[in-house]
Amino acid sequence: MNNSNWHIEDFDLKLVKQIAEEFSLPQSIAKIMSLRGIIDRDISSNFFYPNKQKLHNPYLLKDMDKAVDALIKHINEKKKIMIYGDYDVDGVSSTSMLYKFFKSIDLDVSYYIPHRDIDGYGLSNRGIDFAKSIGASLIITCDCGINAFSQIEYAKNIEINVIVTDHHKPEDSIPECLAVVNPNRTDCSYPFKGLCGAGVAFKLAIAIADKLSIDLEKVWKYADLVTLGIAADIVPMIDENRIISHFGLQQIRQGDNLGVRLLIESSKINIDKIGIGQITFWVTPKINAAGRLGDAARAVKLLTTNNPIKAGEISNDLNKENEKRKLITINMENESLSMVDNNSDYDDKYGIVLYKENWHAGVIGIVASRIKEIYNKPTIIIGVDDSIGKGSCRSIPQLDMVQALDYCSSMLDGYGGHPMAAGLTIDEKNLEKFSILFDEYCKLNLTQDDFIPTIKIDSEIMLSDINGRMINFLKYLEPYGPKNPKPKFISRELKVDGIPKVIGKDQTTVKFKVKQNKSIYDAIGFRMIDDYEKLISGKPIDIVYNISENHWNGKTSLQLDIKAIRYSYE
Repeated sequence: MNNSNWHIEDFDLKLVKQIAEEFSLPQSIAKIMSLRGIIDRDISSNFFYPNKQKLHNPYLLKDMDKAVDALIKHINEKKKIMIYGDYDVDGVSSTSMLYKFFKSIDLDVSYYIPHRDIDGYGLSNRGIDFAKSIGASLIITCDCGINAFSQIEYAKNIEINVIVTDHHKPEDSIPECLAVVNPNRTDCSYPFKGLCGAGVAFKLAIAIADKLSIDLEKVWKYADLVTLGIAADIVPMIDENRIISHFGLQQIRQGDNLGVRLLIESSKINIDKIGIGQITFWVTPKINAAGRLGDAARAVKLLTTNNPIKAGEISNDLNKENEKRKLITINMENESLSMVDNNSDYDDKYGIVLYKENWHAGVIGIVASRIKEIYNKPTIIIGVDDSIGKGSCRSIPQLDMVQALDYCSSMLDGYGGHPMAAGLTIDEKNLEKFSILFDEYCKLNLTQDDFIPTIKIDSEIMLSDINGRMINFLKYLEPYGPKNPKPKFISRELKVDGIPKVIGKDQTTVKFKVKQNKSIYDAIGFRMIDDYEKLISGKPIDIVYNISENHWNGKTSLQLDIKAIRYSYE
């Protein structure tokens, strides 16, 4: 990142020394443990050795007892159940997990995944009509439904019951139905609020298995599917998410799920070493491609089939669609960058709102994230079709996007989401006024300093501190994610050894070697072509980086994944 603030995290030296002494560790490792609150043997044991027994009691979730009782009543009466999942990875993976578990205990179950363009987001009347047509008397939602008031009333009117499982924040009230299982209900005291939709569905399956005296391993065998949802939704990688992902990654590496294995193989990734980051970057976009450009139900078929021919066909389709999605995304991204860079008005704007006819609604979220990342300003990308705009919103930590949309609500037909990411619908005629109002809110709540990104650094180390013990420690810290990020290090006064290379399809990645005393390492900086001049200047540099393993052609080597570069004596 150019023009970024580098902030080395504050630490308690006395505590670091205490941890170093208790665990016989170098201070470079003890400091990282202190920053993550791993300060004694008990915490260390729970963190480094995830235990299935440490999951919270599912009945601590509000309405879980009602959901289980209602389900068992349907089971005993041999009535048909339909699972209704959202069209993103979290919805697809939670639907697949619950469907496979229900099938394994011989329930009469079907599923429905809405079409992004036809049904829109969340529970739809069209999906409810489908449930009626197949004779289902109960719908279980996955990763949606918390604000589906009118749709749940519609279901009631045609004699279909609904159980909502969701994790999105509710409005002031919740729908009236058989049960609403959501850790983020204001009246729910569940001890971990960070579950994704697949995590909530997983807890429902655990509760049912417990109630019916079914071996819990019949649920745990689908932890790999839940892990896809955890990775895609970028939820906190602590507590239950860490436990589920630990075991889910083991299953993914073993190739337990045919569909997941094929998606990984098509990405040319070493499945034995795959981590959450690689799943997020290489695997989940292919699952998302099903819903972005077509029918997301194909992804559920891929994740639930044991037929290698069918799985191969769907996997190939999703790979092709993901490549098509990439091209659409690049074109939209370039158009967006051009709009900002060629209009001086954006220099004075505190929030970016871009809109255009026929921008694909399936990729606006990806483009919004990229534009936000480049300019470090709250960003909204809107695609307009038949005078209706569908927008995806991404924010920076200093601004709550939902509160910003509240401020502009008079201009919107609908909106919802999280502080950092949200969605909206808007009439085309209100776009210009909305843009002005949104920028007004941003100016009231942000300063110019907020647009300078901050890189948080765990520790300053010498390259000689990178040894086998450090690498093993970093492996034990996995899986990484929010609340447990991959540690960032800073090393100063390094020399670039040899001539740096420019690589990659778009020629924006730099590959080089860095040297400090006798220690020398390979380094790679993605999208860091702007720093190439620093690398060939001959001057000493400081770098911020992650330590990674590079697996290529059957060989494993250490590599520094560069996040920022600057001259040592600026």
